Order: sequence, then C-alpha cells, then structure tokens
Amino acid sequence: MFRQLRARFGGPLAMAIVTLLGIWLIVMVTLPQLQMIEYSLRPNLLPAQIGGPDDRLTLANYATLFNNDIHRTIFFKTIWSSVLVTLLTLAVSYPLAWYLAKVATPRQAALCILLLIIPFWINEILRTYSWFIILAFRGPLNEVLMMLGLIDRPIRFLSGNGGVMVGMVYAYILFMVFPVYNAIESLDDNQVRAARDLGAGTVRTHRRIVIPHAKPGIATGCIMTFMLAAGSYAVPALLGSPGSRWFTQIIYNWFFEGGNWNQGAAYAFLLLVLCIGFMSLIMKIFKVGLGDIGK
Repeated sequence: MFRQLRARFGGPLAMAIVTLLGIWLIVMVTLPQLQMIEYSLRPNLLPAQIGGPDDRLTLANYATLFNNDIHRTIFFKTIWSSVLVTLLTLAVSYPLAWYLAKVATPRQAALCILLLIIPFWINEILRTYSWFIILAFRGPLNEVLMMLGLIDRPIRFLSGNGGVMVGMVYAYILFMVFPVYNAIESLDDNQVRAARDLGAGTVRTHRRIVIPHAKPGIATGCIMTFMLAAGSYAVPALLGSPGSRWFTQIIYNWFFEGGNWNQGAAYAFLLLVLCIGFMSLIMKIFKVGLGDIGK
C-alpha cells in the first residue's frame, strides 16, 4: 500500500497518510478493544473498591454466559439465526447480482441500483419501523392476503423470528449484492458462452463457472452480512417478540440497564470472537485470503 501511495502522491505525503492511518487504527480500533478486554477480566466493583484487594483479574464474567441457561440459549440462537440471515440474503442477492452484472442493460442496471440505494438514504430505525407497520397484525400485508383469500384471519408475523429475518435481509441486502455484483461483473462473458456451447445448463454453468469466479465476492458478502446481523440491535428490538431476543439485547441490558460494564464487555468480546471465527471459517470454505476479499 505504501508503494502505491508513494507512486501516486510522493514520499512525504504517502508517509503522512500511512502515519495518520496508523494513528487512527491504534486510537479508534486497537485501544478500545484492549480496554474492553481489560474491563471484561475485572469484577464489577463500587468506585471505592477499584484498586483494592477485590479488584483482580478473573474469568467470572465469561463463566456467567456458560452458567446462565437463558443467555447461553440466546447466544447460540443468535449464531444460528445470523447464519440463516446470511444464507437468505445470499439466496436473494445472487440472482439480483447476476441480473445486474450480465443480463440488464447499463441503463436498466443503473435504475435497479438506484432503486436499491434510495431506501437506504433513510435511517435504519425508520426503515425497520416501516417493516413493523407492514408486518403488523392489522397491517397492509395481512389485509392484502385476506383480500386475496389466501388467509382467513390475520397472521402474527411479529410473534416469532419471521419478522426479524425479513427485516435483517432487507437491512443488509446491499452488503451482499454489491460484493457479489462486483465479482460477477469481472467474469469474461466468453467463458459463459463456451460453457453453454458445450452443453452446460444454467445450473451447471453457475456451479462450475460463475460461482467459483465470484467466490471472493460471495465470501465478502457473507462475512459482512453475518457480522452485521450478529451485531444488530435495532431490528430484533423492533421486529422481535420477547421470545426472539438477540444476544446484542443482552449486551445492551448489561451496559445501559444493569450498569455492569464488565459483564457487558465480556459478552461483547465473546461476540467479537464469534465474528472473527466465522470470518475465518468462510475464508477457509471459499479458499480465499484477505487479499482476495480486499479486491
């Protein structure tokens, strides 16, 4: 990176940019994470007790998760639900990315991308509230389904995880569409034509040609979607029911309602480790490196 910056801006300016970037990474990323780890390894004490004999390093905050059946269940449910959100988002985004990259004309692709982006000019909470209205017991979706005769009585879409799934797929679809679109767009059309000339059907062409080429984009989209879904608070809080709590809601309660920042830091760090582990797993499954994802 430094060589590229030096070739473009010259040595002194490139060094200044790298230095500022390093300072930003240390101050805004590294130090807060280290502070969170340090918090997570200490007990929740009164101000007068800090620095005393009871203020010592301990793993008790981490043990709380494994000793609390409810929190442990919510933690693993969040993992599974985030994976499901990622798969659903990929299933919706892949055909759309293929259409934008290889089927649509430049004008059609530009219009579709604009239509995708415009709703995201609005705050995420407001967009989530719109889904709350749509999926409400007496909301437009139930009214349309009853008008068409598909259901006899309204369905409580917001009573389980269904509303959360729909809201998250909608909230994070752009983070899956654009990486996959960028990867597919770089595919040489002659490879697809050659596969079809040799008798390969649509499914086989995508399985043997398109998907292997788009692996970096798919991996990037899956990583970003999973991390955003696992760390989401607004969507499950607004569209979920008491029985569909997300792990981030537990973390929020520790920090802002329970006043136990040490316990909240331990839970937050476990969630961070989970996201890093998922990222490593996806990179191993798709056999891509950080350089491939960065492209």
